[in-house]
Formats: sequence, structure tokens, C-alpha cells
Amino acid sequence: MADNVIDDSTSAPTAPDTQPDRAVRLALDGGDPVRRTPWPTYDRGAVCVHPEDEEAALRAIRSHLFFRYDHRPPQETECARFEAELCDYFGSAHALATSSGTTALALAIMASGIEPGDLIACPGFTFAATPSAILLAGCTPFLVEADENLHLDVDDLRRRWTPRIRAIVVVHMRGFAGDMDALLRFADEQGVPVFEDAVPALGAELNGRKLGTFGLAGAFSTQSDKSLNSGEGGFLVTDDSTLFARATVLSGAYEGRLRRHFSDGRPPLATDLELPLYSFRMDEIRAALLRSELERLPLRLAAFRENYDYVAGQLADLDGIRIRRPVAPGAYLGEAFIFQVAEGRAQWFARALCQEGIEARNLGSDTDHNIRAFWNWRFLFRGKETAAVKASLPNTTRYLQRAVDIPLSSTLSRADCDDLVTAVRKVAAALTATEADANSSCAGRP
Repeated sequence: MADNVIDDSTSAPTAPDTQPDRAVRLALDGGDPVRRTPWPTYDRGAVCVHPEDEEAALRAIRSHLFFRYDHRPPQETECARFEAELCDYFGSAHALATSSGTTALALAIMASGIEPGDLIACPGFTFAATPSAILLAGCTPFLVEADENLHLDVDDLRRRWTPRIRAIVVVHMRGFAGDMDALLRFADEQGVPVFEDAVPALGAELNGRKLGTFGLAGAFSTQSDKSLNSGEGGFLVTDDSTLFARATVLSGAYEGRLRRHFSDGRPPLATDLELPLYSFRMDEIRAALLRSELERLPLRLAAFRENYDYVAGQLADLDGIRIRRPVAPGAYLGEAFIFQVAEGRAQWFARALCQEGIEARNLGSDTDHNIRAFWNWRFLFRGKETAAVKASLPNTTRYLQRAVDIPLSSTLSRADCDDLVTAVRKVAAALTATEADANSSCAGRP
């Protein structure tokens, strides 16, 4: 059995009993798998790192100057240069390199002036780091439904609205842009800011504009499975100079170091002593690596898009699955392929794909405690039964329970993509055959 296969034998009644004479026998049932080599993923080293990137990191190591605030002129450090290059790339006034995407989002919230204890709305479909960042900022997550394409449901946000909500965090989850037009209109009506958790979507665009630049601030990650990879790390971008100055102090610019972040040496803060120090900085080694990777980011983005579009195109006509749809043409990164299947079948479908050699997860599995399923965030729901937590967002629960998620590394070859297409078609055919047999059996009963 493959390492990434989940033993969900307790849910056996939902698994189809495939018939070898009606379809190619699944690996799940003892047949030959589509592939035997591990599916390429970041945790297996399937990342884009070039020799030039390695040399950049070594250059920083050999300098023995690992701390961004040293004797050098402010704009000659790796971190400062990385931030300047990010401003150019995103077209933003300010960028701040941080220790993670979670801290970038928390810093943006803290620096905006939102009071501790205030409610901040965020979608029920996101990584656990999103509500964690809200908690880190001293605020309280207020969960909102996701729609059938797993975007934040603006209509549900309107229905659930309370004046206690002081901000909205939209998440471009699994690389797909949220509905920014509708969300920004609604936020403007309510007079609250929007923060973008663009951690899963670095480099993706919506209508020609980069995600992370629509709201008051955008937060990004450079963790190992992101478009830029430094193992750990992140950054925020914003056009708000006061927010940027406050976030910089909070991140660890103490004893006048804030002045280094402003070309005229005059930040829009009277003092940096009124804010706490959280030491959420990035180091020079990661910044050097990321600066080099940023030069080849367009190549990685093109690879993501090419692989995704090929797979989605090859499976667009397949009955039995519904591929996730973007809010606008091309408004996605392409680092994950998500589709929905009939209720009660997704867990089996993902397990069957794993046995075929394709890494896959049912986002709402009862046996796989996926951290992207909101009912697994026990830190928000202490003392509550899981069924009651699911019932609080019934639509999100239903859509996640039907969803199959397959990671798409930018390093995938066309042969890898063909294996994925073959495996999905093979499993879908077995499911269709089983359902046809079941319907025929029912029709023949007296």
C-alpha cells in the first residue's frame, strides 16, 4: 500500500464494487496501477531551485552577515533588495520580508489599527494558518461559507454580517482568486478593510492585476510548496505607508531601524517605542535565495499554468466529475487540481487515485484530518461536537466532502500529467460502471 493512502475501511459501504469485465481493474482491487513512481511533490524535493539560486544562498552564507540590520547601508542588504524587487514586481509602494506568511498576515492586521477582540471574517475553506493569524493578531475569526467553487461566498457574508466584524480576510485558496469585485464592493458598503491571504497564490492574477494588491495589504508565503521557495518565510505588500511602518516595527525594527525602510529616513511614526516587538523578520540567507528565484518566477508560473490547463482540458468532457471553476478566465495559479464527485464517493475516489500512483486527498474526509477542513480546527471549537461544527457551515461541509484535491508541482512532466489524466479517467470509469450496475439492479426489482 502506498504511503499516502488512507485506510478508510470504516467507510466501505460507499466504495463501489468494481466489475473487472466492465472496466479496467483498479489497483485498489488488485489491478496494475497507472504509475509506480512517487507523485512529484515539494516534500519529495520536486521544487524549482536552480544552481544560480544555490549560489546566491551560499554568497549570503559566506558573507557572515545573516542579520538584515547590520553595518551596511540600508538598501544594500539582501532583505532590502528583495523588498525593493517585490515592490517592482507587484507595483506596490511597500514590501516587508517576514518569517512566514502567517506572520505577514498577522502583522498586517495588527498594524491596521484593528482592536484586539474584534471579529474578522474569513472563509471556512482555508488553511488553518488563516484563523491562526487572526488569533495571533488578537482578534477573533468569524467563519463564512464557501460557494460551490470553494471561494468565499459574499452572499453568505452579507447574510451573516454583524457590526462587530471589523475586517474581512479573503483567501485565494489553492491558487484560485476570490471574487474581489463583489467582495470589495461589499466591504466598501460596510466601511471595513479587506486583507488578502495570497499565501497559496503567489504570482496569480485576476483580470491582469496580481493577487495581493487589491486589499489594504496582501500576505504571501515562501514556504517550500509555494511559487518562491525558501523553506520558511513570507512577506506582505501594501500601499499604506502607516500600516507598513507599524508592521515593520512590530516585525522587529527596533532602536531606530525603522528609518532604514524609508528613503528619506522619515517614517510616518512619531516613535517606535509604542509598539511591541515580535521578531518576525526574514534573514539574509533566505532573502538572497528568494531574490535569485524571483528572476525565474515567470518560468515557474508558466509551468504551473501549462500543466493545469493541459490536465483540465483533457478532463473537461469527463462525466462524473465537476472541475473547480475560477471567478474569471485565467484567475488561478495552477498548483492544485480540484474537482467534485457524487456525494459519498470522493473519499473512495481519492483513495483509488492514490493506489494508481497519483497523490490525492478528499478535502472533507472523515478519516483524513485535513487541516484545510474547518471542523478540524479544534482550537476554535473546544468542547463542541464535530457534527455541530459542520452544521455551522453546511454548504462548505458538503462541498469539501465532495472535493478531490491533487497537487500539481511546477516540475511535472507531460508524462506525469498524462498519468494523472489516465488515472482519473480510470477511476471515474469504474465509478460510472458501478453506478450503472446499481441502477440496473434496482430497475429489475419487482
